[in-house]
Amino acid sequence: MRFLKHRLAFMLSVILYCLSYQVNAENSTTPEPAVSITEHEGRFNGVKVKYLATAGETELKNDKGEVTAHVFSISYVKKDIKDTSKRPVVFIYNGGPGSSSVWLHMGVFGPKKIVIPSDAIDDGAPPFSIQDNPDTILDIADMVFIDPVGTGFSRTVGKGEGKDYWGVREDAQSVATFIRTWLRKNGRWNSPKYIGGESYGTTRSAALVDALEGRFDDVSINGILLISTILDFSVTTYDQGNEMAHMVHLPTMAATAYYHGKVNTDLSLEDWVQAAREFAIKEYAPALLLGPALTGAKREEIRAKLSAFTGLSENYLELANLRVHFQRFNKELLRAQGVALGRLDSRFKGDEYDDAGEYPETDPSFYGIDGSYTAALNHWVREGLKFNPDREYTIIGGVGKWNWSLRSDGRREPYLNVAPYIGKAMRGNKDLRVFNAAGYYDFATPLLGAEYALQRNGIDPNRVTFTYYEAGHMMYIHHPSFDKFLNDVRAFFNE
Repeated sequence: MRFLKHRLAFMLSVILYCLSYQVNAENSTTPEPAVSITEHEGRFNGVKVKYLATAGETELKNDKGEVTAHVFSISYVKKDIKDTSKRPVVFIYNGGPGSSSVWLHMGVFGPKKIVIPSDAIDDGAPPFSIQDNPDTILDIADMVFIDPVGTGFSRTVGKGEGKDYWGVREDAQSVATFIRTWLRKNGRWNSPKYIGGESYGTTRSAALVDALEGRFDDVSINGILLISTILDFSVTTYDQGNEMAHMVHLPTMAATAYYHGKVNTDLSLEDWVQAAREFAIKEYAPALLLGPALTGAKREEIRAKLSAFTGLSENYLELANLRVHFQRFNKELLRAQGVALGRLDSRFKGDEYDDAGEYPETDPSFYGIDGSYTAALNHWVREGLKFNPDREYTIIGGVGKWNWSLRSDGRREPYLNVAPYIGKAMRGNKDLRVFNAAGYYDFATPLLGAEYALQRNGIDPNRVTFTYYEAGHMMYIHHPSFDKFLNDVRAFFNE
């Protein structure tokens, strides 16, 4: 009997040791989330605001309760809020997929901003101008900047894998989980809520509003900020036989040719783009649909008008069969000057290795701004917010293969369009409104593509606000557009 008791005691000690070892092993591979909270004060829109900045990681768990990821975010929350039901909170992110929130954070919405040349000149090398941002909306709303898994300081931990987060549906679900967690921890369930993203962040917003509102315990959203919008991917895909891409990019080509002095018109930029928009929809698209049947005088008429709007020669347009990829346009328009134009912002001009190529070798509107934004984010977060981990902040490019499917049944996607999610959310939420911001010189997400996606059946046009700026994808790097953009956002909040 005594032997049996000793035997049981020994076995129990072995079991406890193994359990302890397992817990310690899990803890060794799943670090504790790091958080830094600092107090600040600023004057925004003439209003003095004391606020807390929380830079830190939030745990995401799987259905077994195991921690699988840490999501890094930065929250700016006004101190001593008397009634949270009257204080909006805005959840903000960028795109990619695979981009951190650095651009909207340090470019326009954060309490600190990077100021670079307004006229599409390269940002050069440090020191850069990092300034207070008195125009941001912190006087009227709290803000939470989110870096999805694989961006910024966000990462998988423990048993988490990138594939669990890298996809349209997977990404939206993880950001929705983060938002629900943030609302719970901060007691903000009854606050007005806005979500806002740029570029692929607009795709995320559409999928995210479905993830938030598509459940019986939904999180109702007051407004969506769509900045440089891409919802219907079919209109930007230059597959042979897809004529929509050519139609959608034409107004942006017309604006670009206007900016670089390659057109002959007395119209304002706005009116010129409107004329190009009408030509694209009413004449150019029907002509393209005729295919080889477009001949004779009608073909000559379309070719001449296309040349007038784009600044390209009729000979070049004929060689291209009246169908010019926007990157061909960006190489051809100022070829005689030995420069190519930017994709994100076609105001930018870049010197190339040679001038005979078909497409630009790189994007001068990206390398023209990335150094300053990287320096500004790292300086502000590590020095100003006291969050300084011993690892890199991933600006962009930290995610792997992306799952673009919206289906869960494995069937082929007919084409990727997340705009119907917004229409569905509107039908289930009478107060949901949409703000769409577009730059005239943005080839990454052309303005007509956003209009086409948001003016389809199922989306209430009376609840969509369209605004336009004389800049590109990051319209806020252009100083007058920065001011106009924030004024437009304030007006949207106050509607």
